[in-house]
Order: sequence, then structure tokens, then C-alpha cells
Amino acid sequence: MKWNFVFAFALAFAASAATAGPDDPSRFDGTPYKPQKALYDFNFAKPGDAKTAFGYIKNHLQAIKQYGDPKNSHIVIVAHGNELHSFSRLNRAAFPDMYDELKALKDAGVTIHVCANAARSRGYKPDEFYDVITVVPAAVIDIAKWQNEGYSYMYAEWFPRLTREELVKQRPELQ
Repeated sequence: MKWNFVFAFALAFAASAATAGPDDPSRFDGTPYKPQKALYDFNFAKPGDAKTAFGYIKNHLQAIKQYGDPKNSHIVIVAHGNELHSFSRLNRAAFPDMYDELKALKDAGVTIHVCANAARSRGYKPDEFYDVITVVPAAVIDIAKWQNEGYSYMYAEWFPRLTREELVKQRPELQ
């Protein structure tokens, strides 16, 4: 009789665990992260796209601050696309707040590198970028260097944000 009770209890427990489904909420895992070493590869089509991609890095920094180890974490940007135009001090009039954005990232501990080959192919000399930037010989060798040092490769491709409200307008069946 005792075994029947244990068996029935176990069966009821298993049945209740199996009832989870698509209407049940997700869970949040706030487990602290170990130090982050991240390398962001910037290679954008438009000069202003880097500013949008900075959002990824700001979110990364905030997450490190909340759930990680900010003292032992480090983020690197290696830029070699058309965003270089907005990183040059010669173009401050066209991108007036870019220096402030770059300076804020630098002040937060982010290392910012620009590829000399990409700069030269776009008509810039190494000394024509902002003082918060270091020009390196080539993006490909710099990216490989950071990866060899254990940095995670991050490609900050971005798309326009789609809110739930906009999605519902596109897909009325979600109302």
C-alpha cells in the first residue's frame, strides 16, 4: 500500500511537470558572467551606421556592469568600413556628435582601432582621426591578434528595430 502511494505521488509529479507549454512564461537567468573579452568588427556601408552600432557596445557595457566583472572585462572595436569617414576629425561638421560618442566609449574602457589600409583607400592619413583612436596597420591582422588573445568576435550588424506594435500592424492575427 505504501508503494502505491509513492508511485501515485511520483506519477502525479511527473504529469504536472509535463504540462508546461507555449502559454507558460519564460524565465530570467541572472547568473553572474565571468570577465568579458569582446572584439567588435565594424565594417559599415554608411558613415553614420557606427553610431547605431555603438548601442550594442553600450548594452554590452551595461550588462557587464549589472551581471559581470567590469574590472576585468575589455571591449575592442576594429573599424575598417565607411564609418571611418565619421571617425575623422576632418569631417566633424558632417558628424558633429561622433567625437563625443567615441570619447564616451574610450572613457568607459573601450579600445578603438582603425585600419590604416581602409583609411588610405578612403583618402585619409593616420593622423586625421580623433585622438581617442589608434590607427593599426591592417584590420585583418588586428582582428586575428585579438582573437588569438581569446576575444570573442562580434559583428555588430544592425537592422531597424521592429516593435511589437509595428509587428501587430503587419500581422493582424497577433491582436
